Amino acid sequence: MKRPFAAGISFGHKQTCFCTCLGWWRFYTCTAEKGEEELRKASSERLLTLHLDVTKTESVDKAAAFIKTKVGEKGLWAVVNNAGVSVPSANCDWLTIEDYKSMLDVNLNGVIAVTLSVLPMIKKARGRVVNVASVFGRISPVGGPYSVSKYGVEAFNDSLRRNMAPFGVKVLCIEPGFFKTSVTDVEILGKSIQKLWDKLPQETKEEYGNGFLEKVNTVMMEKLKTMPDGDLMKVVNCMEHAISAVHPRTRYSPGWDAKFFWLPLSYMPTCIADYILLKEAIKPEKAVV
Repeated sequence: MKRPFAAGISFGHKQTCFCTCLGWWRFYTCTAEKGEEELRKASSERLLTLHLDVTKTESVDKAAAFIKTKVGEKGLWAVVNNAGVSVPSANCDWLTIEDYKSMLDVNLNGVIAVTLSVLPMIKKARGRVVNVASVFGRISPVGGPYSVSKYGVEAFNDSLRRNMAPFGVKVLCIEPGFFKTSVTDVEILGKSIQKLWDKLPQETKEEYGNGFLEKVNTVMMEKLKTMPDGDLMKVVNCMEHAISAVHPRTRYSPGWDAKFFWLPLSYMPTCIADYILLKEAIKPEKAVV
């Protein structure tokens, strides 16, 4: 019997239904006890929940050790790395190196840590590694560590895919566009940007101008109310295909914006992509061009 392991939230609740319907045992991780309890109530006895903090080596090792006791010599069929955060995100000169480190610890280092901890079990099963990156691992429209972390996931995914091919392990990448999850929550993003603005030195605030933050919040609210797709099953269907299909795709790009805007934009010459993105960008008060 196949046993997939999912690290993360957002799309994970819906994916659980698919795995349990197939009769698979499934390991699901949460960072909060409340999430674990909700999942237990909504799922079958074939679901095992674990507390996991992907930024803590001890937590990752403990989860891997527990899974090993359950799968034995048959190995683990799949790991789905879905943990991720989107804040702090803002212009590069608003951020500190600590802001980058905190996001990279979850979005990139966490993916690597979890994958490496269960990789020997996946090799035994000749299974799957499914990494949820983002279309912003293909193009970076704004500053901040989010795209940096997702570009990193893409690079890790590519190198791992080639390394594991001789062992019969398939490594797949899902690159969603905008979906209605905590990553695109207007309130969370708005509070984060305000907090970053409040910490800026006066010189930087003067460069951007007093009205800049208000314009950013207005545009962000407009776009995040209309652009994100509410149908999370589009992403879950990609996860399902990646872990169950005989011939899974190397990459999946769920979401209309990913398919018809961001990916085509990423293939364009840099000068054209820059022109399109900068044309829509909010200019600082003291912009010189």
